[in-house]
This record gives sequence, structure tokens and C-alpha cells, in this order.
Amino acid sequence: MADLSAFPITQRWPAQHPDRLQLYSWPTPNGVKVSILLEETGLPYEAHSVNIGQNETWGPEFLSLNPNGKIPAILDPNGPGGKPLALFESGAILVYLAEKTGQFLPTDPVARYETLQWVFFQMAAVGPMFGQLGFFHKFAGREYEDKRPLERYRAESERLLGVLETRLTGRDWIMGDDYTIADIALLGWVRNLIGFYGAGELVHYEKLKAVPAWLERGLARPAVQRGLEIPAR
Repeated sequence: MADLSAFPITQRWPAQHPDRLQLYSWPTPNGVKVSILLEETGLPYEAHSVNIGQNETWGPEFLSLNPNGKIPAILDPNGPGGKPLALFESGAILVYLAEKTGQFLPTDPVARYETLQWVFFQMAAVGPMFGQLGFFHKFAGREYEDKRPLERYRAESERLLGVLETRLTGRDWIMGDDYTIADIALLGWVRNLIGFYGAGELVHYEKLKAVPAWLERGLARPAVQRGLEIPAR
């Protein structure tokens, strides 16, 4: 049985199954990327709810695993060379798990890098812009009298959806016929934008065709449906 006692995070969230990959997360667009991929791969894992609403990521135990204080993070007792691996940043975790399982990331070098560029597109552009739009549209930012920040993030979010619309026109998935971690990275964010944030009308989502069809295909996958609810709130 794996010994994870050297990792302080296990003091706050004890592992009931220390031989399985440990997931520390919350069902946000970033968090569900990892739970969806874990569900898709079938890799055994144990999920721990880290309540960001109660600032649990800022305790010393979580910070010992991710000094940036953000979910998700993982602790894999069976990392490279058979040694435990602690990892944070959802994009890095997606790549790691895809390579570990040999799933959802093409092995052909050209297709692999093309997939990764869309993962990084989500990390660098879609996540930050959609998140800011959510803040200024739904949360505390909506009370600001100056509406220029809201308009900035609204316009940029609409532009990014246009990029996705162009990419997905004539394609089932970001990479064409193959469902990959690029789709997994993006699904939760687009869902959140039009659902939880309620910003669909702002970004003229109704004018799109390829993106809504892609989102519907993605959300119909059983593993996606399960992953969106993990960890339980």
C-alpha cells in the first residue's frame, strides 16, 4: 500500500484508498476538467472536496500541494518511476493524465501539438476572459458604475467564441473526428458562460451554430455528465 504520509495535504483530506490517484478539487470549470478526464479514462481515483467558498485552498495543507492556492490538484501515488507525484494547474494535469493513460491526446507529433495549442488557448484566453465576464456580469463587479471593464470582457469573450465557431465548423470536435483533452478543457467553460454566468445573451450565443452543437455532443457523454458533479459540493 502506498505511503502518502509525507504529503501534508493528506492530514486535512485523508486518503481512504492511498493506492489510487487523489484528486483535490471543486466542481468549477477548471476543476471538472480533471474529473471529466478521470471519468473518461477509467483510471481509479479518490475525489476530495476542497470548498473554495470557505477558502479551504488557503490552508497550509492545500498550499503544501499548490502554493498558488487554486484547485484542482492531484497526488498520484503511482507517478513516473513508481514514485508519488504531486501536480497542480489543470492544463498540466490534463496532459499528464492523457500521457499516463495513453488516451485523449494524439501520439502523432503534429496532431499532439495541435491539440496542446487548443488546451493552452483555453488556459490563456478562454478561462481568464470568461471568468472576468462572469465577475463583472454576475458577481460583485456588476455593482461597478464604470461599465468599461464589463464591455471589455464581453467583447473579448464574444470574439473567443467566434474563434471556436470557426474551428468547429464542419467538425464534431476540436481535432475533427477525435475527442481530446482540448474538448475537455473547453466544455466546462462554455457551459459555465451560458449557464451559471447567464451571459449567453451578452455574447450573442444564439447566433452560433457549431459551438452549441459541439457543447450538446460533449454534455451528452456519460463521463462528462458524471465528471461535472465531482467532487460533490
